[in-house]
Amino acid sequence: MLYPTEKAEELLPLFPLPEVVLFPGRPLPLHIFEFRYRIMMNTILESDRRFGVVMWDPVQGQESKIGCCAEIIQYHRLPDDRMKMMTLGQQRFRVVDYVREKPYLVGEVEWIEDKPPDRDLRPLAASVEELLKDVVRLSAKLMDREIALPEDVPELPRELSYWVASNLYGVPREQQDLLEMDDTVARLEREAEILSSTRSHLAARTVLKDALEK
Repeated sequence: MLYPTEKAEELLPLFPLPEVVLFPGRPLPLHIFEFRYRIMMNTILESDRRFGVVMWDPVQGQESKIGCCAEIIQYHRLPDDRMKMMTLGQQRFRVVDYVREKPYLVGEVEWIEDKPPDRDLRPLAASVEELLKDVVRLSAKLMDREIALPEDVPELPRELSYWVASNLYGVPREQQDLLEMDDTVARLEREAEILSSTRSHLAARTVLKDALEK
């Protein structure tokens, strides 16, 4: 699905989620039980099935200004009107203004994209993928089990950067920073730093494990 990217603005229902960051192309399962969000989802299902996911920061007590549009792909309505649904991340956006707060939050948003790269990103993407493989290999060794990278790891640099960012579990603030970057190079370089640090940590633990097992 294509969206306008040149300062085009439109209204989008917003769904703040505590410490959850959605990225383009990535799935997000949801369990909708709160009354106002049941109203929101029922309304969305009658239109284009799109809404905005923004991270709610419990420390700052507010939602982030930059989020990712989600599209409802599948849903199942439970007997008490709760819903379980699968959504998929689409376009990133910036909240320009808030139009209303009740019964649910609606914002005026503008769509955002990464700026065009000024060099071939494939070598950088390949380096990030090698780091991923090293992290998986070392993790498997530490846990004494078979672990492999999923088959759906993207090959295109921008999509790979979103995939890596979405799999950085437990660091929502870092994920939000990656979502807000408008440069694929910067995002991949930051992810390379994170993965390199993780690899060094896992390698040290592996050496210690081997030494204790001798």
